[in-house]
Amino acid sequence: MSQENPSQPGEFRPDDRVPEGDRGCGARLRKAREAAGLSQAEVAARLKMPLRVVDSLEIEDWSRLGAPVFVRGQLRSYARLLGLTTSPMFEASGVAPVEPPTLTPRTYTRPLQRFAEQAARRFVYIVMTIAIAIPVWLATRPHLAVVSHDAAPLDVPALGAVTEPGDRGAVADDPHPLVASLAPLPAREATAPTLSLRLGGDSWVEVTARDGRVLEQGLLRAGEQRNYDAGEVARIVLGDAAAVEVRNQGHKADLAPYLRANVARFTVSSDGSLAPAAD
Repeated sequence: MSQENPSQPGEFRPDDRVPEGDRGCGARLRKAREAAGLSQAEVAARLKMPLRVVDSLEIEDWSRLGAPVFVRGQLRSYARLLGLTTSPMFEASGVAPVEPPTLTPRTYTRPLQRFAEQAARRFVYIVMTIAIAIPVWLATRPHLAVVSHDAAPLDVPALGAVTEPGDRGAVADDPHPLVASLAPLPAREATAPTLSLRLGGDSWVEVTARDGRVLEQGLLRAGEQRNYDAGEVARIVLGDAAAVEVRNQGHKADLAPYLRANVARFTVSSDGSLAPAAD
């Protein structure tokens, strides 16, 4: 019987030329390749796979081809190139099909048990937070001031100044702690102002305190008076010095040393003495 050789391997039907007794997939691949007039090198070039893979498929040496999923893929490519049906080739190869992974159902947890587990985790978190926060708080809190029992009350004079030697022992032997009195201190008697400004006419006045505050700044009218305590005033500027009488500690101050074009500028020291002010 004459054998027809097609011009193109893709048009060849090798299934019709393989004897029924050849059950191995490797032998069927080899005979189909030879019937198509292809060499192993040509098959490897067309499939873009190593030559050793083509040879392993034909001799059915699956150990050289890796996992079953790779063997089945390479068999499929080789069979399609030669026009063979893939399903019988897989059955003849004996390579187990790729089984999808078995999904294990999640263990069911009752709502009450799940709530108890969440509550237990939160309780542990709260306990750990308290265990860390309390030592930190104790370490950083300000220490309370300890009041000595020996401290004398605020309204009692010192023992050495008013008590007799015989009374000291009685005070020392008193087991009761002394408590500070809350009685108000006697009011301080009013004293006359150390520095006063009396205006006989209108004048612009600026008075600055020792802390930099402006005590007076503006035009004062004739007949007005300003009084200041000792150590309160640091600097004074009088726009019309002739219209202002300055009394320092009850005495009229001479402003001539501090005048410049009828404007007086002077400082007041803590002891009440006056001095020219720098411009």
